[in-house]
Amino acid sequence: MDIIATRAAIRDMRDIHGLLLTAGSDGKLLPRPLSDLYAHARDFHILRGGDGALIGCCALALIWEDLGEIRSLYVRADQRRKGYGGILAEACIREAVDMGLGRLFTLTYETVFFSRLGFLEVSKDSLPQKIWADCIHCPKYPDCDETAMLRLLE
Repeated sequence: MDIIATRAAIRDMRDIHGLLLTAGSDGKLLPRPLSDLYAHARDFHILRGGDGALIGCCALALIWEDLGEIRSLYVRADQRRKGYGGILAEACIREAVDMGLGRLFTLTYETVFFSRLGFLEVSKDSLPQKIWADCIHCPKYPDCDETAMLRLLE
């Protein structure tokens, strides 16, 4: 059975929250409160295994009229290196293209992964909408150690 990314439903938010708490404790992502996940439930794509367990998640956030962000991409440690991160990221990329976005970015520690998906490193200063909308509220601001990467969409 092929595993495909599906749109998350409200019933998935607690599982996504648990997964992202793990990601936060691993230092891979900033944790997000459950209330924030419910408010952004439409942003998420998920993968579930044959046993129904959540394998991973990824969100497409709309930032500006032509700009989207891939965020909250995380795959369980025991399910990595199987292509699941790529499946999730590609689902968000396809959605961004379908919506007519011209640019898609991410803030990441996984630069090799995103470069394989066509993203290039850019200065965080080139993303002022992100900085003023989200980053100024982050506990790491202004000393963010993530790398900004951008992909131009067709």
